[in-house]
Amino acid sequence: MTDATEPLPPPVGGGQSVIEKLTSLAKRRGFVFPSSEIYGGLNAVWDYGPLGVRLRRNVRESWWRRVVELRPDVEGIECAILMNPRVWVASGHVDAFTDPLVDCLGSCHMRWRQDQLEGDRCPHCGGPLSVVRRFNLMFKTFVGPVEDDSTRVYLRPETAQGMFVNFKNVLQSARQRLPFGIAQIGRSFRNEISPGNFIFRSREFEQMEMEWFCAPGEDEPWFEYWCHDQMEWFSQLGIRPENLRLRPHAPAELAHYALGASDIEYRFPFGWGELEGIARRGDYDLRRHQEVSGKDLAVPDPATGQPLLPFVVEPAVGVDRTALTVLLDAYAEEEVRGERRVVLRLAPSVAPYQVAVLPLSKHTDLVGPARAVEADLRRVLATDYDETQSIGRRYRRQDEIGTPLCVTVDFDSLSDRAATIRERDSMAQVRVGLDRLVEVCRERLGLEP
Repeated sequence: MTDATEPLPPPVGGGQSVIEKLTSLAKRRGFVFPSSEIYGGLNAVWDYGPLGVRLRRNVRESWWRRVVELRPDVEGIECAILMNPRVWVASGHVDAFTDPLVDCLGSCHMRWRQDQLEGDRCPHCGGPLSVVRRFNLMFKTFVGPVEDDSTRVYLRPETAQGMFVNFKNVLQSARQRLPFGIAQIGRSFRNEISPGNFIFRSREFEQMEMEWFCAPGEDEPWFEYWCHDQMEWFSQLGIRPENLRLRPHAPAELAHYALGASDIEYRFPFGWGELEGIARRGDYDLRRHQEVSGKDLAVPDPATGQPLLPFVVEPAVGVDRTALTVLLDAYAEEEVRGERRVVLRLAPSVAPYQVAVLPLSKHTDLVGPARAVEADLRRVLATDYDETQSIGRRYRRQDEIGTPLCVTVDFDSLSDRAATIRERDSMAQVRVGLDRLVEVCRERLGLEP
């Protein structure tokens, strides 16, 4: 059970960025595929393969457990993607959810976000640029067979509004009182002008958002609380603290609804970028929906009993962007016995598989016992089973997809009723009795008994 391996494929060219290497790995190993690739794909739309689905599920479940399940004061909700279009009029999206668009008037005719350009020339061909136009990012569609203004609806650009329009429903049905939160995980759609950097910015994505409702004047301390809480959550996912920072928004960059905001940013290969936005929204959303709908959304003040519109603090983070961050932060290349090892040092809580079971060979005497070991571990852990190619190649394959532990069943296992646990990061190996395998694996993964 040596860690010496058959040679890996040649390393990717030295000029290739980490994002490009990760994009290649993600496709090869089944994390992320270009959507509808056999037809040429669709720009900035992605499909998730077997490992990507597992990783995303682990990210979602970690956030949901921390924000909803472990708290008595946050309720979950799932809202429809299609909503009455007046919702988006009230929220300001119809008038204000726009980006400044410019077209290249030179040879390439590419389109750009004007606020992301340096200078007044096309960054691709150097040609002149058109005058700025405001471009609304919402996707439009129609309800029913007639396509006219009366049947136009929008694919939601955020999940937040579903929580605001259901504020009273949740408050009454869940018998909550201020302060309390409503959380949701769901798909959102934005017709981005300049998507890119793999899954960092795409047109269809998944959000994890929570609206925290509190009395006016209490929102600032709660804002600080949720900034701290979410920074801790990213560290819990295994992201290195030195690659994270909390950046307050300058007054000029605040959204029209925001009294204040901060971004949790990650040091991406292309620079610091937003990972999560946390905003003090005041009473803007409930007030606007109250005005446009004509429905009273005020609630009794817990202290005085007088009616008030709650203020809101909103932590909002993307599943896709978090998954990308987890992968980037875990990605490493190193030399082991003169050979290149690519490894994803994923935390056990987010790794697609926690343990891989590997018979030393495909010999019939080993496959049955190895399958039995995997079935036993599968009851409590996320497991993989792999019997193809040499043991060294299989170790490297599991390293590359981030599996923390490998359990090897060999011919000695038939007599001593033990197997070898090999750790991904240290590559250290230890012999453990089969009757203690689950217990020791859980211990080495840092899981509770």
